[in-house]
Amino acid sequence: MKIVSYNVNGIRAAFNKGLAEWLSKENPDLVCFQELKAQEDQIDLITLKSLGYEYCYFHPAEKKGYSGVGIITKIQPDFVKIGMGIEKYDKEGRVIRVDYGNVTIICVYIPSGTTGGLRQVFKMEFLADFSEYIQELRKERKEILICGDYNICHKPIDINHPEKHLTSSGFLPEEREWFDQFVGTGMVDTFREYDQSGEKYTWWSYRAGAKPKNLGWRIDYHMISSEARERVKSATIHNEVCYSDHCPISIEADI
Repeated sequence: MKIVSYNVNGIRAAFNKGLAEWLSKENPDLVCFQELKAQEDQIDLITLKSLGYEYCYFHPAEKKGYSGVGIITKIQPDFVKIGMGIEKYDKEGRVIRVDYGNVTIICVYIPSGTTGGLRQVFKMEFLADFSEYIQELRKERKEILICGDYNICHKPIDINHPEKHLTSSGFLPEEREWFDQFVGTGMVDTFREYDQSGEKYTWWSYRAGAKPKNLGWRIDYHMISSEARERVKSATIHNEVCYSDHCPISIEADI
């Protein structure tokens, strides 16, 4: 199965910029979208179904034009669950889960704390609650793939000029410590299994087409539980794709 994760920063805008053509060419089996910024009735389901995505699941935020996640797939899942079961996160459209056999795939959009203050507190609360949610789920579902925008650069290699960002949300010590602990529970960064080189980013603050300088952040991940790591055969960052301030990431996995 080819699985793509993509923060589209507005799915309607991404479609207007050529996202459908890229999906047709790349032909993933399943796509996890973050930051839909749209209600379900505003999403072009006709185009998605014409591309073969017969099964489409969306979790928009209550607030219009904000947040939201979605999973589109050509293969019918065995089970679908919308939300984490925690109202303050679910009202923002942060999590969708689908199951295929023994494998659970989760699409997540972790909150940004870039406005500081209460939103940074909210982000740290989400991280703690999301970890607990995953650990509880792993008691029953050992093989879990978590695709999405984590809004955290885990290590200095994942960000441009790390010394300049030590006090920036997304690279704060407490956020990176959470990531260390998350990896310590047996979650594997699939991209780093294949590529340990620097300047491999997924988000650029100024990105609108061609990027003049590679001053980005790697904040989008496919994290997989150690029990399922052998299923992943490749991991790719598609940094040539410019339909958002992020670029898509993909893996090939035996699912």
